[in-house]
Amino acid sequence: MPQSELFRGTAHQGPDPSDARARAEWLRDELNRHAHAYYVLDNPSIPDAEYDALFAELQRLEAAYPELRSPDSPTQRVGGAPLPEFSQVQHDVPMLSINNGFSDEDIENFDRRVREGLSSKGQISYACELKFDGLAINLRYVHGVLVQAATRGDGTTGEDVTANIRTVRSIPLKLQTNNPPALIDVRGEVLMFKTDFARLNQRQREAGQKEFANPRNAAAGSLRQLDARITAQRHLRFFAYGIGRLESAEFPLRHSALLDWYRTLGIPVCDERAVVNGAGGLLNFFADIGRRRAQLPYEIDGVVYKVDSVTQQQTLGFVSRAPRFALAHKFPAEEATTTVLDIGVQVGRTGALTPVARLSPVSVGGVTVTNATLHNEDEVRRKDVRIGDQVIVRRAGDVIPEVVAVVPERRPQDAREFVMPANCPVCASPIVRPEEEAVARCSGGWIKCPAQRKGGLLHFVSRRAMDIEGLGEQLVEQLVDRGLVTTPADFYKLGLVMLAELDRMAEKSAQNVLNALEKSKSTTLARFIYALGIRHVGESTAKSLARHFGTLDALLEASEEQILAVDDIGPVVAQSIRGFLADPLNRELIEQLRAAGIHWEENEPERRNQTLAGKTFVLTGTLPTLKRDEAASMIEVAGGKVAGSVSKKTSYLVAGDDAGSKLAKAQELGVTIIDETELLKLLEP
Repeated sequence: MPQSELFRGTAHQGPDPSDARARAEWLRDELNRHAHAYYVLDNPSIPDAEYDALFAELQRLEAAYPELRSPDSPTQRVGGAPLPEFSQVQHDVPMLSINNGFSDEDIENFDRRVREGLSSKGQISYACELKFDGLAINLRYVHGVLVQAATRGDGTTGEDVTANIRTVRSIPLKLQTNNPPALIDVRGEVLMFKTDFARLNQRQREAGQKEFANPRNAAAGSLRQLDARITAQRHLRFFAYGIGRLESAEFPLRHSALLDWYRTLGIPVCDERAVVNGAGGLLNFFADIGRRRAQLPYEIDGVVYKVDSVTQQQTLGFVSRAPRFALAHKFPAEEATTTVLDIGVQVGRTGALTPVARLSPVSVGGVTVTNATLHNEDEVRRKDVRIGDQVIVRRAGDVIPEVVAVVPERRPQDAREFVMPANCPVCASPIVRPEEEAVARCSGGWIKCPAQRKGGLLHFVSRRAMDIEGLGEQLVEQLVDRGLVTTPADFYKLGLVMLAELDRMAEKSAQNVLNALEKSKSTTLARFIYALGIRHVGESTAKSLARHFGTLDALLEASEEQILAVDDIGPVVAQSIRGFLADPLNRELIEQLRAAGIHWEENEPERRNQTLAGKTFVLTGTLPTLKRDEAASMIEVAGGKVAGSVSKKTSYLVAGDDAGSKLAKAQELGVTIIDETELLKLLEP
C-alpha cells in the first residue's frame, strides 16, 4: 500500500508521513501523553474522536510495517491470545506486609516506638497515604520500558501478570523521561473505581452472569484472567506507593520525594497524601480521610503511615516480615445484624476446636457472610451467644467474620446455650482442655482424626513448607477420604495409575504431581522442620532451630533445656517441640520421610564454622559469582546474621555491582564495606 494511502484522512501535526518510523514514534508519544492526561490526571487534552483517529492511524502504520511495532505502543494494550497459566516470578526485594493498628493508642505507641528506635526527642515526619482495597503489584521497568508485572503472592514469589497489566491504561508502558533508571521496581495497587465496578456488575447482570461482591474481588479476578482481552474490558486503575529494586539512579531521600518523582515519570500516584509531624498529625490525617471516605471514588480500608526519611527507615529496619517504620491504621470494620441459626465446632489441623456461628446470610462490607468465628468456649460464654440470638457481625480486620455482640433485647424465649461436645465431631476422640489454655482440643491426633490429618497434610505440602505444586485441598481430601494417604510419607508412595484415577485428574496432571513430589525431596532443614507442623513452630522458629542445631539428628537428640538455648524460644515452645519429637509415631514418620528420599544439606554442629559468630551482615548490589541467598546462607552457616538494612549494629556491608542507598548509609555510619572476595576470606575457618 502506498504511504499516501496509509495516512489518508489524517490532519494531525507531526513528522512527514513519508518517514514511517518517525511518524510512528510521534504517534506513540502523542497517544501516551493524551492517555496520561485522561486516565491519570483526569484532564482530557483532546476530544475522544481525535484520539481515536490517532490510534487508528498508528494501527494502520504498524500493520503495514510490523517492524515498527514496539512493546510500549498503545496498540499493545488490548491483550493477546489467552495464556495457558501464569508463570512464577521471584521478587528481588521481598514485598513485605505491614502491621496493623486500630486505636488511637496503637498509633501513639507506634510513634513512641519509632522515636525510641531513632533515639529522637523531637517529632518525627511521616508520609501518610491511603490503604487501597485492591491487589498489590510489582512493575519492573528496564531502561524506562515496562518489561514485567507480578502479583505480591507470598511476598517472595508472585505470578507473572504482565500481559494483563499492559491493558491497564493508567500504567505507562514507557516512563516519561529521557534519562530513565537502568532498572526500577515500582510497587503499588491495582484497583477498580466504584463507578467502573457498578458498570461491570451492570454488564454481568445483563449477560446473566454472576455479579462481583466488591471492587477488590473484581480487580483481583480481572487481573488474574488468563485471557488479557477480558482484563482490558474491566477498566482497572493503578496507584504507586513504594519501590523495590533500583539501579543506576539516586534513591530519593524521603518517601514523599519518591512519590513526587514517580509523578514526573508518568506513574500514577494518589493525591490523597500528606506529610505530617508526630502522632497528632497521624490521627488528624486519619480523621480527615475518615470523614471523606464515602465520597472517595475508590474503596479504602484505612490509611498507611511511613517514616518519611529513608535514612530513618533504614535505621529502624524490620521485625519479622514487616517494617518497623510503617503501620496501617485500619478503619473500624463494617458491621451487620443477623440471626444465629446454629453453633457448630470446627476442628483445625492442630486439633483445636473453634466454635462457629452458622448465620442467616448477611452482607458485611460487600461480602455475604454465613459463618462467623466465636474463637473459643470462653468467648462464647463471655459474649453469651446462644442459638437463635440476633447478633452483630463484622469482618475483623476486614477479612475474618466474627460475632461482635448479642442484641439482648431481641433474644427469643427458646434461645439455646452452646455446649462444647465431649467428643470430637470428626473422629469421636475425647476433647481435652489443659487448665492453662483457653482452647479445647481433639485428643485423637492426626492419625485418628481426619480433620487434623487433612489440615496437617495441606500444611506439609504448602508453598512455605515442602512446596509440592498440584497437591491442593480438593486432591488431598480425595486422597484422605479414599484411604490412600494417612501420613505425609504416603504422598511419596503414590503411583501414576493411582493418581490418574482420581476425580478431575488425568495422566498428565498425575505426572505433574509426581514430578513435584520428586522435586520436593531436595529441600532445606528449616523447611522440613516447618513442614512437620509442630505446634508453635512457624517459619522463623524453624529457621532458628536449623541454624542452631545444624542437623536433624542433633535436634532429635536435644533436651528441652538445649532447645531453650535457641534464640527467641521460650518454655512453652520448647516443651511443644520436645514433646513432638519424643512421640514414637512422629519419630517413625520422620524416618519414613527420610527413607522416601527427602534430604537437605546438613552442617554437623561440631564441624560448623563459627568464625562469623556475633557478626551482622547486610548484602547489596549484584555479586560476581554468588546469588544473594547463597551468600546469606553461607554467612548464617558460619554463625553470622544477615539483616535487611544498615544500622549502627551492622558489622559488614557486602557490596556488589550497582550498590544503592545501603552503600551510602554504610559509608555515612562508618560500617566496614567488603566485596565478595573479602567475604569468602572471612568465611574461611
